[in-house]
Amino acid sequence: MKFFLLFSRVVDTVNGAIGKLMMWFILAATLISAGNAISRYAFSVSSNAFLEIQWYLFGAVFLLGGGYAFLRNAHVRIDVVASRLSARARNWIDVIGIVAFLLPLCYMIAKMGWPVFERAWVSGEVSSNAGGLIRWPAYLLIPVGFVLLGLQGVSELIKRLHFLFGGGPDPLDHTGPSETEMLAKDIAEAEKAAKAASKGGQAS
Repeated sequence: MKFFLLFSRVVDTVNGAIGKLMMWFILAATLISAGNAISRYAFSVSSNAFLEIQWYLFGAVFLLGGGYAFLRNAHVRIDVVASRLSARARNWIDVIGIVAFLLPLCYMIAKMGWPVFERAWVSGEVSSNAGGLIRWPAYLLIPVGFVLLGLQGVSELIKRLHFLFGGGPDPLDHTGPSETEMLAKDIAEAEKAAKAASKGGQAS
């Protein structure tokens, strides 16, 4: 079991790092979108490449961030039903869902998506729009994204089985503060410290 738990931690670390990288992708897409809009309306200059890179970045966030969303339990759940079930029942539902639905879906889409990427790579497929980008990076996101999601599914399966049979912690127990709440707390503390520092500077 130790090997499987180690594998789970490695997958969690990889998807956690990718999830944080996707946050920068969102920022990049926002800045590119704003820059493209300003150049189009202020200087009548536009670029299909800038438009398409926004789509690529959005696709990367959506596809590569799926494993991170699963890691953080940020996907949609029917909480009205789940809240009435015991911890073991909720984990068993997840086990069945991962094995019967998630992993087969990830395998199928990754397997079907890889030949599409290969054809675009070999042919050097380029966007039909003037000044557009090469297409293979966008196609590559599909198999890579679903492989990452499938690996996270295996990691979550290990954690749930460890809880059900090995006495491990409940992976669905999220009674502590969320990451958003912790971030808001850190921001509030930073603002308080900044105000205290400014007051100290004025007093001196």
